[in-house]
Amino acid sequence: MKAPLVLFTLLPFFAVAQESPLLRLLEENRDSFATVLAQPERFEVQILYTQIDRDADNQPRFRTFSYGLDPQRYFYPASTVKMPTAFAALEKLNRLRILGLDRNTPLKFGAGHPPQTPLSADSTAPDGLPSVAHLIRKVFLVSDNEAHNRLYEFLGQEALNRTLHEKGFTNLRILHRLGASGAPFDFETNRYTNPVSFYRNDTLLYHQGEVYSACPCSLELQGEIKGIAHIDRQGKLVHQPFDFRRKNFIGLQELHELLRVVLFPEAFPPECRFDLSEEDYRFLYAAMSALPRESRHPRSTEPDNYVKFFLFGDRDSTFRIPGHLRIFNKVGWAYGYLTDVAYVVDFQNGVEFLLAATIHVNANQTYNDGVYEYEEVGLPFLARLGRLIYRYELQRPRPRKPDLSRFKVHPAP
Repeated sequence: MKAPLVLFTLLPFFAVAQESPLLRLLEENRDSFATVLAQPERFEVQILYTQIDRDADNQPRFRTFSYGLDPQRYFYPASTVKMPTAFAALEKLNRLRILGLDRNTPLKFGAGHPPQTPLSADSTAPDGLPSVAHLIRKVFLVSDNEAHNRLYEFLGQEALNRTLHEKGFTNLRILHRLGASGAPFDFETNRYTNPVSFYRNDTLLYHQGEVYSACPCSLELQGEIKGIAHIDRQGKLVHQPFDFRRKNFIGLQELHELLRVVLFPEAFPPECRFDLSEEDYRFLYAAMSALPRESRHPRSTEPDNYVKFFLFGDRDSTFRIPGHLRIFNKVGWAYGYLTDVAYVVDFQNGVEFLLAATIHVNANQTYNDGVYEYEEVGLPFLARLGRLIYRYELQRPRPRKPDLSRFKVHPAP
């Protein structure tokens, strides 16, 4: 296993060694964030903001600033784990190096160890058949839980974690499936992943049997026992703290850098990158930035801001994101945690920046009861934070205007 990326260890240094515009902006706009910033232990806010400037060859230069960053403090990442899972799934396909096998190849999942279920059709796909590409589109468009779970099954628990660790992303553990389709699985049954087969015109191209993972995936984290009560798997209220020690985790720095390594692979050494083609990158950029109303497969009636928390998370369901703005991101929300990890681009004004943040909103300190202050506190905080940084970026002097054509993956509005 490789040592963690030096980049990760330097990130907090940048925020301290330079005057931090992030801290200054938060202080100057304290009234807009007073409720949250006055209670850091309650809301557990962590923020990373990266400025991007381009040189004469359009190569990016990064300066990162942080607020409340603590790599050892536990927060539940929820659906943000779907992002590295999607990246790793594309890499695995490429590394199989099987003629005719690609992200669009139909696949079928069998059922081995209970409570696994088979999957051989997908009514939301163009041809009615599941594929890695279609699963990834669903993951980013509407944060589909079952789509992620199938990618997790294709990868296997141990292989997924090993793939990420070997690239230097070590402050993470991805141990379980998500959502309703993941609910029947416990810690042990999540180690088992379904048999998977890829077909082309009824010809078997690749078969992977059921896999059992013996991944220890141990981390030394603080604050994994939380709250004063929780609802258990039987739906009963238990007056004891909730234990997150067997739950997924990815540090905010890891999430920030995982997004950056896919957006700007040339800024990382080869051993830290995913094995992706240029077509894979364009596919991911389109999937990460698509709006529900733009999608035909799958179709969705969700509003523009459904999975775009920064800038727009507090808008109503009729709001339409302006066509010159694109957000390449992944959000997560569960157990009172809201997280967004994003690259924001304004093609009209030549603006680009990276922003990642997490906030915890669980006033009654009871987990799994569905009572969280997402709408009242969490989403407004993230939306205001996004707008604050965006307004600053609009007027921030740049040595030269960036060429952002690499990220123009959607038709002009």
